[in-house]
Amino acid sequence: MIWRLVFGLICAASFATVAATDASAQRRPANYDQTVTGNDPVANFFGFGGGSSGGSPVARTTVSFPDNYKPGTIVIRAGERRLYLVLGNGQALRYGIGVGRQGFGWSGVKRVSAKREWPAWTPPAQMLRRRPDLPRHMAGGPDNPLGARALYLGSSLYRIHGSNEPETIGQAVSSGCFRLTNADVIDLYERVPVGATVIVQQ
Repeated sequence: MIWRLVFGLICAASFATVAATDASAQRRPANYDQTVTGNDPVANFFGFGGGSSGGSPVARTTVSFPDNYKPGTIVIRAGERRLYLVLGNGQALRYGIGVGRQGFGWSGVKRVSAKREWPAWTPPAQMLRRRPDLPRHMAGGPDNPLGARALYLGSSLYRIHGSNEPETIGQAVSSGCFRLTNADVIDLYERVPVGATVIVQQ
């Protein structure tokens, strides 16, 4: 008798969660990105849900920052494995990032030359020489290593982009690009215009 009551309560709670989710879905804009932020409400109820993007091991947070940078500037401190978006008034938004592995680090000043949502990926020739097993081209989507968004840096091959491997944030793993979780790169993408200055420091 008791187990029937418990089962009935669980089913009722699951139904209520799904109904609430469906109701909120009707209020979402047409460009709502379910692949990034969506969760299974029933799985969440039982404690094993999670979005496809995964959470960053380094939480995005507002921190104190030198005010000798123009607001809107991106400062990447590769040694810290952190990206700072300067807000002004001595503050910046700090994001955890993955950086270039040994031999692929670099420093300099670039500008954001383009922005793409769910970008396609064409590995450059030098990467294909190192990794001939890679595809020659990959359409944008959740399985693409560039993730949900990309900010292109000048005329270089480097980008600030998302990742389908959130566990690599805070590590030196890339060929010179800077990766964030999909949730963080979407947040950054919405804040940063084309033309923004990007300062890369080691």
